Amino acid sequence: MRRFHLQPGAALRGRVSVPGDKSVSHRAIMLSAIASGRSRITGFLESADCLATLHAFEAMGVTFVRDGEALEVDGVGRDGLHAPDGPLDLGNSGTSMRLMSGLMAGQRFDSRLVGDASLSRRPMARVIEPLTRMGARIEGQEGGRAPLIIQGGQPLKGIDYTPPVASAQIKSCVLLAGLYADGVTRVTEPGVSRDHTERMLSAFGVIIEREARTLSIVGGQALQAADVAVPADLSSAAFFIVGATIAESSAIVLPGVGINPTRRGVLDILKRMGADIRLHDERIQAGEPVADIEVRSASLKGVDIGGDEVELAIDEFPAIFIAAACAEGTTRLTGAAELRVKESDRIAVMADGLSRLGVDVNVADDGLTIVGNATGPAFGGARIESHDDHRIAMAFAMAALRASAPIEIDDCDFVDTSFPGFVALAAEAGLQIRASEVSE
Repeated sequence: MRRFHLQPGAALRGRVSVPGDKSVSHRAIMLSAIASGRSRITGFLESADCLATLHAFEAMGVTFVRDGEALEVDGVGRDGLHAPDGPLDLGNSGTSMRLMSGLMAGQRFDSRLVGDASLSRRPMARVIEPLTRMGARIEGQEGGRAPLIIQGGQPLKGIDYTPPVASAQIKSCVLLAGLYADGVTRVTEPGVSRDHTERMLSAFGVIIEREARTLSIVGGQALQAADVAVPADLSSAAFFIVGATIAESSAIVLPGVGINPTRRGVLDILKRMGADIRLHDERIQAGEPVADIEVRSASLKGVDIGGDEVELAIDEFPAIFIAAACAEGTTRLTGAAELRVKESDRIAVMADGLSRLGVDVNVADDGLTIVGNATGPAFGGARIESHDDHRIAMAFAMAALRASAPIEIDDCDFVDTSFPGFVALAAEAGLQIRASEVSE
């Protein structure tokens, strides 16, 4: 078991280059694999999650070659994948499993998608249901959980579908299945969700139309190879943005970070709380908006968070909760029940950790309320259980910047699923952190 050890205080300073965007990296692998020709991916995130996606396509006959800092992909075309020798092991990656279910539903061969214990607890009925409506033969375990068994050779038909929740993963799953379906597949979003899949499909030559909140894709389209420059991951940058905001005398620059409008909720929420966040050199990189983000320490105030803001910052709430604990007044989050079905129940796990550190927090079914402490240390010292959730571990690591005593965080092995090199980069920026291997 990996444990983080953190000493209280310090500040973050300098230029902090976070790894490539996980969501974009997953999609770059998937679409380049089923495109015709050689694609070139730069900035690919070599995390455990993204490598699980890459290895799954290697098992189906796709060749990946390293060329310096770039990853070259020899795509096999929309119908060129072949049956793997065994199950496709997707590790801890919910994105891989949900998006690949849509792709695998359109293949001529059977497939079995498996994952680790954590992934096997996460809900997959939300993709099984629309795929079944399209004609797929897909079976999950009790409660609609992984492993997923998908029968190949099933003719798919386009459907009109409105997901029960705003979810980029559900939307993307249905759109990718729509590539293999007869007719038009339409997905109407009940709220705003990430649009990386739509942007990247267009980059690979697929015509996809949007009218209001409805996306339409015609089945049978071929993908052509493309070059993809993956921006730095805003979800990873969020921990340093919060850290620099709450720690006195901090000043950092995070270069080349993706600021996609469907992802930048964390920036908008923190700025509304009073954070000093400035964007420089805004530009477009492979269809994705990118900027250098400058952050300086600032005084925060509590705010109410709800509505579309929730989906626009769904992965960044562990970091936002740390900021809320350092703000003047009360922060209230509602409409965030989706946080309960992430890698952990992030509402319950964050509330437990915050309480151990002396923060006044109250839990609701779909959110929580945090009473902040804007002066002096906002946190005490304690040992925190991350419950094998990478974002929980990294969020509580930043809490040490405003703590009065050391903090230890258990079960940090899964940080590498999204942010390999986190400890070294955080220490270089000024966080007093080290990691150790301990027995269970």
